[in-house]
Amino acid sequence: MTQNAPVWIIESRCKACSLCVEVCPSGSLAMRAEPKSSLGAMVCVLAAEDCVGCGECELACPDFAIYVADRKEFKFAKLNDLLRANAEAIKANGYYAPKDKR
Repeated sequence: MTQNAPVWIIESRCKACSLCVEVCPSGSLAMRAEPKSSLGAMVCVLAAEDCVGCGECELACPDFAIYVADRKEFKFAKLNDLLRANAEAIKANGYYAPKDKR
């Protein structure tokens, strides 16, 4: 593990495909503008405290750029209606965090 966090991204490996954001059920991940990236965007951990530890993002990443901590090391959030709504709001906003969540 490279960070003391439930989920983290190795940006040098990330190609900003947004697959991890698409599968995140809790709205923990979102895209952010990144002018230095070739696509002008980068994945970010928007709300680490909302991570449910499902590992879907890690499995979806074709570049092994995102990791989820071991369940023995962190107490993850429980998926609920608010977290589901957060994820849907991010998806509806083109995978970017809505302005009220930034």
